[in-house]
Amino acid sequence: MTEEQNPGTSQNSHLHKTDRSSPQNREMMNQIVEMIFLLVAWIVLTIYYMMEGIYRMIWLPAPKSVQGEIVLITGTGHGIGKLLASYYADAGATVVGWDINKANNDETMKEINKKYPNRARGYVCNVANRENVLETAQKVQREVGDVKIVIINAGIMPCHLLEEHSADEIRRIIDINVMQYFWLIEAFLPSMKKNNCGHIVGMSSMAGVAGFNNIVPYCASKYAVRGLMESLRMELRAQSFDNIHITAIYPHMVNTGLCKNPRIRFDKVLSMLPPEGVAHAVMMAQRRDEIELSLPRYLYPTINALRLLPFKSQLKAADFLDTGLDSDLLCKNE
Repeated sequence: MTEEQNPGTSQNSHLHKTDRSSPQNREMMNQIVEMIFLLVAWIVLTIYYMMEGIYRMIWLPAPKSVQGEIVLITGTGHGIGKLLASYYADAGATVVGWDINKANNDETMKEINKKYPNRARGYVCNVANRENVLETAQKVQREVGDVKIVIINAGIMPCHLLEEHSADEIRRIIDINVMQYFWLIEAFLPSMKKNNCGHIVGMSSMAGVAGFNNIVPYCASKYAVRGLMESLRMELRAQSFDNIHITAIYPHMVNTGLCKNPRIRFDKVLSMLPPEGVAHAVMMAQRRDEIELSLPRYLYPTINALRLLPFKSQLKAADFLDTGLDSDLLCKNE
């Protein structure tokens, strides 16, 4: 049968040719070609970045100098914050220490100034209170100068079942562990943007990477810190503030007294971390402009790899390790 005998066939063939050459189809083909090109480029770059990452794991870059820089650290009255203040002072930085406990904070500043006169300034600040943070930040600006490095370290970790947390306790966890970030960023990011220079370090936790029993509100707060730091990094990148760095820290349990009732099955392999080593690693991560750091380093990639497995397999891995925190109420009752 000829096309004249079957006009429907001729019409369909004509429509097919017309559709193929339509602007929509041409645009779709162009986008497919562009996607293929970008995919190939991404694969090549990924291989390069993996090789670069391996190289940097073996040969760590030299840490940048912090001589003369103004470093603000929250929670300098004790623990990691106190050690960070001392280490940054040793490296030549001017340390601004914030803590709600005046006596402990004054002692930290006194110890530093005894070694290095006028190198440390202490301020009493409730980091959960926006007005207090902004007011104290203005005072620092007037009395010390522009803060270039902010290390958000202060935090609390009540440890018991979710239903045993009071409403006020949950609010305090969120206000101190999460809202502190928003108020400090509001206070200090504008001057960093003005100079396109600065660094914000956030102390998250392995509890911000995986969930744990007895610290549900704490885990929620540290997951929030992780999301905040990642999204802030992306937002600054989109605004072309390439010299403002964001570093997130994910430590395992640290022996500062915050973990009151730890449970570690393989305590010789995955023991509690010494605060001195953690503080030094945090400072080096900042001075090397690292994006994120887990302590020990292998934990974060290990947990990410486990996420690829079936959920039941993840649970069995958690059972095998049997590591976490028992309720601190047990300590109080004994």
